[in-house]
Amino acid sequence: MSAPVRVWLNRTYAENIFFIEQLHAAPRPVTVLATHADPDSPVLAAADHGALEPADLPADAYVDYALDHCARHAVDVFLPQLHQLAVALARPEFEARGTTLLCPPATAVAAYAGKADGYAAIAAAGLPTPPWWRVRTADELLDAVDRIEADGHTACLKPTTGAGGAGFRVLTRRPYDAQRLTGWDNQVQVQQVAAALERAGENPPEEPLDLLVMPLLDGPEVSVDCLADRDGTPLTVVGRTKQGRRRGFTTDRRYLDPVRRLVGASAMAYLSNVQFRHLAGEPVVIDVNTRPAAGLHQLRLCGLNLPWDAVRLALGERPEGGGVPDVDEIEYTLVSGIQPVRARRAAEAVAALGG
Repeated sequence: MSAPVRVWLNRTYAENIFFIEQLHAAPRPVTVLATHADPDSPVLAAADHGALEPADLPADAYVDYALDHCARHAVDVFLPQLHQLAVALARPEFEARGTTLLCPPATAVAAYAGKADGYAAIAAAGLPTPPWWRVRTADELLDAVDRIEADGHTACLKPTTGAGGAGFRVLTRRPYDAQRLTGWDNQVQVQQVAAALERAGENPPEEPLDLLVMPLLDGPEVSVDCLADRDGTPLTVVGRTKQGRRRGFTTDRRYLDPVRRLVGASAMAYLSNVQFRHLAGEPVVIDVNTRPAAGLHQLRLCGLNLPWDAVRLALGERPEGGGVPDVDEIEYTLVSGIQPVRARRAAEAVAALGG
């Protein structure tokens, strides 16, 4: 039996326990190493070897740490989440240590690191984007909202960087009232945001506010996962649809063809994800992720194991299959489950609680 392939995932989101599960389901042995600054991250328990990593290293120092980690643990394939751009820039140094980076080239990572620059890159590739405005001041905010509302749309707000919908808000003219004290409410009054920006201008925060304003888009949300060869040639492209609780898959060319163009134009190797919503019934791109999406594991229902296929590409092999799977009539929903965390010694647990 061949030696196990050693794959390292650095600080990543909890859903990547499913990514690890798919690597463990590969037909060849895979040893998964995971590091995280949070000792209770479930990825540490899901991996074969879980360990804490430094919590607050700047990007250049983190790259030194990662190079050392790869050398000490004989890592074959490294999937970087934290400091992805800095790691991608150091690709030759990792390769010199025998480690292949499972991420796109630095040019692609840099192009989509921020949403504003990302939208410019998406438009340059000929893909449809929603109208958007980059705002930093109260006047810029109010002007953008006025333009959006004049076209009959509701405005929304999001930071130019971030993931998982953090910071997303729907902008409303309606005053805050008692009816909004119940349920889930992500609305914020336009004048409150304008006032906050005015205060930020008088007392600038350490990191300047950088926000995008655009129309609130219609569903369904379509999240397209792509596996591409090392040169960015798309091999497997499948869309996941989300409408309320109901999920499904799509191979509609309105979504898949633009993703193929974008991935090819960016030479976006390995795993990436492009998200669509709709404006006046037409699909528009709202986000490009130069990493595997948290929901990538759902493609198991299509008979796909893209994490393992990506590792095979990193090893210089060609995965079987690819193309467009048969996804007709596959519908499902998601429910949460219980996941283990690494055991702590009693003294560590007391210290964590301040005892």
